[in-house]
Amino acid sequence: MAENIREVRVELGKDSYTIFIGHGLEDALVSFVRNQHYSKRTLLVTDSNVGRLYAEKVKKLLQAAGLEPEIAEVPAGEETKCLAQAEKLYTRCIEAGLDRKSPIFALGGGVVGDLAGFIAATYMRGVPFVQLPTSLLAQVDSSVGGKVAVNHALGKNLIGAFYQPDAVFIDLNLMKSLPPREVRTGLGEIIKYGVIYDADFFRFLEEHEQEVLNLEPEAAVHMIARSCEIKAEVVSQDEKEAGLRRILNFGHTIGHTIEKETGYVRYNHGEAVAIGMAGAAAISVQLGLIPQSTADRVERLISDLQLPLTAGGCTVEGMYRDIFHDKKTVGGRVNWVLMEDIGRVITRNDVSEPVVRQAMEHCITKA
Repeated sequence: MAENIREVRVELGKDSYTIFIGHGLEDALVSFVRNQHYSKRTLLVTDSNVGRLYAEKVKKLLQAAGLEPEIAEVPAGEETKCLAQAEKLYTRCIEAGLDRKSPIFALGGGVVGDLAGFIAATYMRGVPFVQLPTSLLAQVDSSVGGKVAVNHALGKNLIGAFYQPDAVFIDLNLMKSLPPREVRTGLGEIIKYGVIYDADFFRFLEEHEQEVLNLEPEAAVHMIARSCEIKAEVVSQDEKEAGLRRILNFGHTIGHTIEKETGYVRYNHGEAVAIGMAGAAAISVQLGLIPQSTADRVERLISDLQLPLTAGGCTVEGMYRDIFHDKKTVGGRVNWVLMEDIGRVITRNDVSEPVVRQAMEHCITKA
């Protein structure tokens, strides 16, 4: 069994669960599954990138735990997170004979986790679900908190549910195959946690930039565990996003418009969020909430961790139109998450159109 497994508890009453973090979690996974009262038939959902690396290994672990898993491999990429792919997975569930106690395991990045979680939430009105995230972004973001969804042609994550997993296993050994760009996209969300909740954590990232970029074991475990702790604390207080949980959307309002304007192919999620954080900081400066020096500090860390500050292929007109299709927009008013300091944010729905447009201009790469 892995030494020094970090455990983070997400407290949600009867839906509480544990996140296990460490290098080499095979024994922990087998032990966990053996102690559940799962039916034997199970589906292991993965994608074409991760599947060839790890699917057979995980299948053997699930067999050692007493299950009879079938591997369901979907194409890698954001376009897989759609109702058409969901229908194919429902068919696999039915053909494999899954019942209401049959678990679904998600082995992959955020797309696999969101899609498999959506299937688990809706197949037979809900079956058990275990997250095995393999990307840094999924480990610190989408695998924690219980949001599952698929995209619609008119917007991202518009069809989904709140559905908590039974457990999350974050095995850092699975990150050895991550390309550098995939590491950086996770860092976009990790920076966010420092900005919204923990000034000391933000300072840790500033002071250990090289160890963070290289995923050196001590730095990697700390930044993943602390990110999960922050998200767990927020989600435990506000599971269904009635109030506090909105702070997790810092950088996402503009970030989602960048993803949509560029067809979800030019920028990955963490890159778009990084640009969106620079935009949200710019709005915060315009409204007099923070001094320019604080926004500069945020931009400097984004840049030092090799993430973009501006986006090409976007227009202010298109971006401004897109924010009104965002889930965070209620009654035509956009709920902006803005900075009061490093480690402290507020939500505002009274930001004027000229201020937003100026911040969006700040986020666009000049020709």
